[in-house]
Amino acid sequence: MARLLPGTRALRTFEAAARHLNFTRAADELGLTPAAVSHQIKEIEDQLDLVLFTRTSRTIRLTEAGNVLFEASIDALDLLNRAVSRARKMTRGTALLKVTLDAQFATKWLMRRVDDFRRQKPGIELRFDITYDVRDFERDDVDIGVRFGAGKYPGLCAHRLFENIIIPVCSPALLRSGPPLKEPRDLFQHTLAHIEWSRQGVTWPNWSMWMQAAGVDDFDDSRTLVFGSSTDATQAAIDGNAVALADFAMVAGDLSEGRLVRPFALGIKVAPEFAYFLVYPQKSADDARIVAFKEWILNEVHTPQPDPTHRSWDEL
Repeated sequence: MARLLPGTRALRTFEAAARHLNFTRAADELGLTPAAVSHQIKEIEDQLDLVLFTRTSRTIRLTEAGNVLFEASIDALDLLNRAVSRARKMTRGTALLKVTLDAQFATKWLMRRVDDFRRQKPGIELRFDITYDVRDFERDDVDIGVRFGAGKYPGLCAHRLFENIIIPVCSPALLRSGPPLKEPRDLFQHTLAHIEWSRQGVTWPNWSMWMQAAGVDDFDDSRTLVFGSSTDATQAAIDGNAVALADFAMVAGDLSEGRLVRPFALGIKVAPEFAYFLVYPQKSADDARIVAFKEWILNEVHTPQPDPTHRSWDEL
């Protein structure tokens, strides 16, 4: 009977095709051609002597037998993924700690400090998984991570790292050579950048919100630059192309090292339920590597960061 079962590769192809109900989209996901997907599905059907899809000239849909196999393939592939993840963690030894985090937190915060951890814990090898995707600790080969969210992660321990305070920043060159920035309305003469983000009814502070907090009630946001990531908005400020709203914790290094300046002191707090959280599985709470990394990063975030006083045009 075992000879009649499709292999793992064939199951993945079938699962993708059944999930999308479209061979072309399944092919794009798997890095195959639509013809290759169609051929693999036909091989599975011939091997099992079952019709899994009904096909028309424009659409496909699962048969009753296809639905049964689809549900089973989801469970089987998930079980295999989890087993492979556990096996990898078992075989890579106890010295390696894999940390998953997004690119902004990695480049703007962690990488500036990680050498200190390595000096303190030379027996622990850190390896980083840099992604904006949310990893599954059961399915993916990672041990601990940093996530931005509301901190409600079933089965995980979550430690809030710091408040997110959004401030205006720009390059020293722009402050010296551009139109003066002595009061908030002077920002009307500059290109303004921010990100667009909202979740669960909470909106990330934008220029309209900052202007309102600054007492400016006639601001027109139609000319602002809207970026998809904070990293891009901050880089526009560093390059001298805009005054950007940025998370203070993420640009503290750029401020202290002079790549950015803070033209106005006013900052806006992100809704308190959202923050960066250090997360890891509850069952791993006693893992010595995780304990060491947790204690180190929590100590780092509670160490006061330099908060340069804001600088106006006439101070440069």
